Amino acid sequence: MRIIGGIKKGHPIPIDKNFKGRPTTDFAREGLMNTLENMIDWQDCQLLDVFTGTGAFSLEAISRGAKCALALDIQASHVAHLNTLRHEWNWPQLRVLKTDSFQWIRTCQQKFDLIFADPPFAHDQLAQLPLLLLPLLENNGILVVEHDKKHRFDQLPHFVKEKKYGNVHFSFFTTFAS
Repeated sequence: MRIIGGIKKGHPIPIDKNFKGRPTTDFAREGLMNTLENMIDWQDCQLLDVFTGTGAFSLEAISRGAKCALALDIQASHVAHLNTLRHEWNWPQLRVLKTDSFQWIRTCQQKFDLIFADPPFAHDQLAQLPLLLLPLLENNGILVVEHDKKHRFDQLPHFVKEKKYGNVHFSFFTTFAS
């Protein structure tokens, strides 16, 4: 795995030997970042990365100039590994929390410009995830949910489009100022 663009372009993203999960491939992440490049002003972007895993999306966003990124994961080893990278790379704009993402979402009062969610595809609450995250978006914010082909979100409010990269699907949602 590597950073696709920005100040750390080409830099490898080390994976913790105890990693439990399914990291998004470079191919899929590159496609996603190319799509977002025309939708996001990275310099002002406040990102929420839910089910961060390797942290690749947060690291990619910061490499491109994101103002700040909050990465959530329930696995202590994932959080510790990402905190180690945060210190090694001297990226204070990255904050990492060990938490149950669904519980955290339900109590969050903060708003974000961009939310990226890469939950376990078999999670029993995956179908409700976009509806839980939409209230956390700033006006004109963007929500991206990574999922497999079994899940469809095109009937949900604020759905914009779905992009497919191999077996990975990204559903995009946005809110607009009234």
